Amino acid sequence: MKNGQFLTLGIETSCDETAASVVADGRFMMSNVISSQIDIHTAYGGVVPEIASRRHLERINDVIGSALSEADVTKDEIDLIGVTYGPGLVGALLIGVAAAKAMAYACDIPLVGVNHMHGHIAANYLEHHDLEPPFMALIVSGGHTEIVNVPQYNKCEKLGGTRDDAAGEAFDKVARVIGLGYPGGPKVDKAAKLGDPGSIPFKRVYLEQGSLDFSFSGLKTQALNYLNTEKQAGRDININNVAASFQEAVVEVIADKAVTAALKYGQKQIVMAGGVASNSRLRELIGSKAAVHGIEVLKPSPILCTDNGAMIASAAYYAYRSGERTGLDLDAVPGLEF
Repeated sequence: MKNGQFLTLGIETSCDETAASVVADGRFMMSNVISSQIDIHTAYGGVVPEIASRRHLERINDVIGSALSEADVTKDEIDLIGVTYGPGLVGALLIGVAAAKAMAYACDIPLVGVNHMHGHIAANYLEHHDLEPPFMALIVSGGHTEIVNVPQYNKCEKLGGTRDDAAGEAFDKVARVIGLGYPGGPKVDKAAKLGDPGSIPFKRVYLEQGSLDFSFSGLKTQALNYLNTEKQAGRDININNVAASFQEAVVEVIADKAVTAALKYGQKQIVMAGGVASNSRLRELIGSKAAVHGIEVLKPSPILCTDNGAMIASAAYYAYRSGERTGLDLDAVPGLEF
């Protein structure tokens, strides 16, 4: 506790960012330190789990120390520790969980294990201080594309999810094939701004009527088949047009289903979350589609769309307020569901 504020230290190591943050009263960031591994994994075209785990081990203590220093607080002033325990890469998760448990034990601080997906949703509390449930959440990232009804803090009802590739995963795979490299999402977004989204008629996949699930593997295959056909015919391929057309086919379905879910459940707000939530075309399109129905769309700034400790701290704070506590037997759960 400092100046009457309840301080939560959030620790996040689910994939390739070693992150820690101090958040006051679940809403106000006092620090947000992220050590990214993108440069390391770019050479491999994707995240290498063993390398990610080793890098987390090298960086975790410094990142936590930097978060405390940047917030101008000591360990003794921390009231709660929140840590991601799943879903994610098991080796990466274990580093964060071990660090959090060690600090909680040594400093006698309460501990709360946080579902990474709950954390992404909670990122919006840091950006929009008046936001309160209920609302509809759209989580779009490299490993997840999900529509979630949020009736109250840290209570999530999954309404739909990907049946195969997540949106971010599909972006990465297509970006790699057309030569844009890793990470694919931001590079597809950038290239798409220079292309014509209507130049290639990629199919929109909505699945069976009324479904809120997603499927992008067929669209990915369609894009690969298009590229192969053009190459075999000796025709030049406009990479920007491919990026724009593929992106449009992905984000149009996502936006339509998110708005459909909000209307079905009577929600007047949609909050975006996850790395792909920073995609400029998705943000634009879902905003315009929702506005037609009087639905407000809330979007975190890009730094809060990526994995970070602040979102974990916020989620832990509200879980703690609702009575949740985690023992020192907390373990990583790589396949954790909602």
